Amino acid sequence: MDAARSESWLRWSVAARPLARQSVSGDVPLVAPFFGGVLVAVVDGLGHGEEAVTAAQRAITTLTANAQESVVFLLQCCHEELKGTRGAVMSLASFQVHDGLMTWVGVGDVEGVLLRGSLETGSAREILLLRGGVVGYQLPLVRATTLPVRPGDMLIFATDGIRSDFVQEPLLRNPLIRVAQDGPQQLADHILRQYGKTTDDALVLVARYLGDSL
Repeated sequence: MDAARSESWLRWSVAARPLARQSVSGDVPLVAPFFGGVLVAVVDGLGHGEEAVTAAQRAITTLTANAQESVVFLLQCCHEELKGTRGAVMSLASFQVHDGLMTWVGVGDVEGVLLRGSLETGSAREILLLRGGVVGYQLPLVRATTLPVRPGDMLIFATDGIRSDFVQEPLLRNPLIRVAQDGPQQLADHILRQYGKTTDDALVLVARYLGDSL
């Protein structure tokens, strides 16, 4: 499975910047296709600088190698792999494209929002329920949530370098119009520009779900 296949299922973009006077960021995104689906993740290594990057990249390597597994299992794998590092917080979303489902889970404070492209699935938006903890240090008991997804739905992950009130952004209050008109990059750039903090690494990942177009 290659990047071209993931691009047929998702259109995604990232906007990010490191903490001022830092050359690297511990906030790292991942979009990893697997047979029948694609894993989307954002990992935030604790703290700043090289040690945060080391923890985040170790988690990303683990997620990439096991992308087809359940999101709860992936958290457990990352927890074992990150012991002895600073640890990380992360949110994961696994799209099972042929079933039209997305399963997501989060530990820590990487916010997750799913904006609906239509109202056929009920609520206009879904908010990821986060559990407190640190992957690699203290992993809580987690339960993933599975939601139906349709083409046009848009997933947003944002690290704690983005103010959490971004979910009240007027552009997100009418997702039926916003998902249809704005591309992922424009929305990610806008959220970072308007809600990014200067006291932390910051990253926004926006992914528009296209469904099985092949």
